[in-house]
Amino acid sequence: QVQQVESGGGLVHAGGSLRLSCAASGRAFGAQAMGWFRQPPGKEREFVAAISATGRITNYANSVKGRFTISRDNTNNTVYLQMNGLKPEDTAVYFCAAREVPVLAVSRSQYTYWGQGTQVTVSS
Repeated sequence: QVQQVESGGGLVHAGGSLRLSCAASGRAFGAQAMGWFRQPPGKEREFVAAISATGRITNYANSVKGRFTISRDNTNNTVYLQMNGLKPEDTAVYFCAAREVPVLAVSRSQYTYWGQGTQVTVSS
């Protein structure tokens, strides 16, 4: 059974940092592109960052570029999202998603597996 579980969310002041983790099991993690999406209160789920299966290629939403870093550890089946310089507008539930192919994508419809999400709240 495919599973992935996010962790690392919490409450932080503006300007602070958090590191999200997503632990995956039940499939060939090293052959799958991974992504992070977020859903702010009352809004649609949106793309944040993605990484190819090998980790060599990454892509970021303009709103987080230069502040967030996506990375992965294929030995431990985990993908990370390091978030620095957090802003109140980063407040959202953050979801880890996986594709069934190695190439990253930015559209949520191209991701097959989703975690339950972890809440990130940034106070001003």
